[in-house]
Order: sequence, then C-alpha cells, then structure tokens
Amino acid sequence: MNSPCYTVAMDLGVCQFRNFSISFLSSLLGTESSSTKLDNSSSGASVVAIDNKIEQAMDLVKSHLMYAVREEVEVLKEQIKELIERNSQLEQENNLLKNLASPEQLAQFQAQVQSGSPPASTQASQPSATPAQLASQNSGPSA
Repeated sequence: MNSPCYTVAMDLGVCQFRNFSISFLSSLLGTESSSTKLDNSSSGASVVAIDNKIEQAMDLVKSHLMYAVREEVEVLKEQIKELIERNSQLEQENNLLKNLASPEQLAQFQAQVQSGSPPASTQASQPSATPAQLASQNSGPSA
C-alpha cells in the first residue's frame, strides 16, 4: 500500500506505525527474531503469521487511538456547551446592566473604555449587588 494516509491525524499515526521495521514489530509483539528472518528458508506461512500479527497490532493501536479521540471529543463538546451557556448568561447580565445604567454611567463607562483605564467603583453603596438585586431595586416606577 503506497497510498498516503493523511486524512486524519490518527491515520498519520497508523501510517507511520506501518513504516516500522519487521524486527521492531516482532520484538514488540514478543516473537523471536529468528522466526522473523525473511530469507529463502522461511516459509510463506511464517510470513503470513507475521503479517497477521502486524495487522493485529495496527488494529489495536487504531482502536486505542479512536477511543482516546472519542473521549477527547466528548470532553471538548461538554466544555463548548458550558462556555456557550456561560456566554449566554454574561450577555443577559450585560444587557440587563446596560438597561439599568443611567446615561451618565454609560457615558463614564464609554470614556473609561476609550481611555483604557480600569473601571472605577461607582457603586460604593452596592458593592456586591447582583443583576437580579439591581433589577428588583430599580423595578419601581420610573420618571
């Protein structure tokens, strides 16, 4: 098989694995090096047995790689899901705070963003107010 196998990173690993020497694979599989000599006296059956062991080793490596990749994909999908939820929460909080902020506070914030200075503590009376607390405090009649 001389076809390139670079469609997936795992295939690259399998392709590189195929390029190992027979002696290395036979030592990896625990076979004797004398049985892996491919001279004129070796029978076709021993060559086929070695090829079968090589194929089994490659299949085993491939299955382990696929399992590891699937696990990593599941972990990453869960992280993406959590980040999307967190982003949505932060967007809602941001919109709520924008709606509750006075025009003076928004102008001050915009000036701070443009100057690059850290935001000053403008709500000293409410240092730990959450958006829900702010909404309940400002839910009265507005003029």
